[in-house]
Amino acid sequence: MNAVSAARVEGERSLLLGIGISAVGIGMYVPFSLVFFHHVTGLSFTLVGLVLTVTGVAGLIFMPLAGTAVDRFGAKKVNLVLYGIRAVGFALYPFAGSLPAFAAVALVTALADRSFGVVQQSLIGEVAQGSARDRLQASTRALQNAGMGAGALLVSGVLGLWGTGGFTYTAWANALAFALAGLLVSRVRPVRAAATGSARPAPAGYRTVLRDRPFLGLTAANFLTALGYAALSVLFPLYLSTWLAAPDSLTGAAFTVNTALCAGVGVLIAGRVRRSGARRTRSAALGALLFAAAFVGQIVLGTLRPGQTVTLVALLAIVVVYTLGELVHSPSGGALSVSAAPEAVRGRYLATYQLSYSLATALAPALFTALLSVDGRLPWAVLTVAALGAALALLRLERHLPAEAVHAEPPAAAPRTLAPAAA
Repeated sequence: MNAVSAARVEGERSLLLGIGISAVGIGMYVPFSLVFFHHVTGLSFTLVGLVLTVTGVAGLIFMPLAGTAVDRFGAKKVNLVLYGIRAVGFALYPFAGSLPAFAAVALVTALADRSFGVVQQSLIGEVAQGSARDRLQASTRALQNAGMGAGALLVSGVLGLWGTGGFTYTAWANALAFALAGLLVSRVRPVRAAATGSARPAPAGYRTVLRDRPFLGLTAANFLTALGYAALSVLFPLYLSTWLAAPDSLTGAAFTVNTALCAGVGVLIAGRVRRSGARRTRSAALGALLFAAAFVGQIVLGTLRPGQTVTLVALLAIVVVYTLGELVHSPSGGALSVSAAPEAVRGRYLATYQLSYSLATALAPALFTALLSVDGRLPWAVLTVAALGAALALLRLERHLPAEAVHAEPPAAAPRTLAPAAA
């Protein structure tokens, strides 16, 4: 492992602490989003749902502009701006009692929320190199899971003490969390600025991205895998209640197992994969294969339909396999996309890549419910084919992607043998 990629990022602890604190803020409102905004603004559930849907779609449209801003101004600066917008937005929510006021605040906040994943991925590419990117990817995912779980528990305690009036305090706590996260992230230092101090080159446009067929292939493969990521939150609860006729409490147990594993062993598993020297394409493909194995397990379970005790054990085992796939795929897949993007247009590349997640998330509810209405096992069969297709695509793309993207560390050169001395 070379010294540059092995070195810790300057300000890394502050960066990760900021990510963890912002995740606590997210966890305080995401699980209760409709109820949260209903009580904070006093508007009806119907109006709140309509506004959140419209602003969410607008946020997707804004993502390419966020990628352009990253390329022009740098990921760190845009990251800080988005933290600031989110802090101000949540501070204003309790005062947005009318529909126009709520729509305005929700729109600006949604633009920042939807674009944040693109900017955060770009920031990892800006501040880290080599295997440090994989390490930050794994640490970020673990902290996000732990933070969101802590946030959900925290808001539950607040509501227990103050009732629904506690949502107002939660909104202000979110604002404080995002502001504090921004202050902490401001301490991180981009590698480029520390190493060269040179001016940023003029970036090309999105045509550069659209001409890069290997990267578009990587994005398409990620779309197939992203459908699997959406399965736990969208398909799993419906499948339990309709096809398996299992108690809803199993959904909570599955989410608990998934969150606990992501937060508790995510970094350890990612470190084991990283130290194995596996190519990022192959470890990401392994994660997709583990997804496929979990989906096949659901098909088998849905065919046999055993008793409740066996169903519980089998479901938890399937969730463990699924989570392992997530923990193996996510750091490698994220670092692969960051490292495959040319530095001058990294923001545009990652905005394009992130659309694969957003599109999968948007399509998943309609797709899964339509397939589930035909046969409860059909959506899992489609997901199995998608995961296997993603694994195959990753392996085929390996030779077409940049070597620095495929390998977390440069491949070791073969040792040279000395010619025998002449007698």
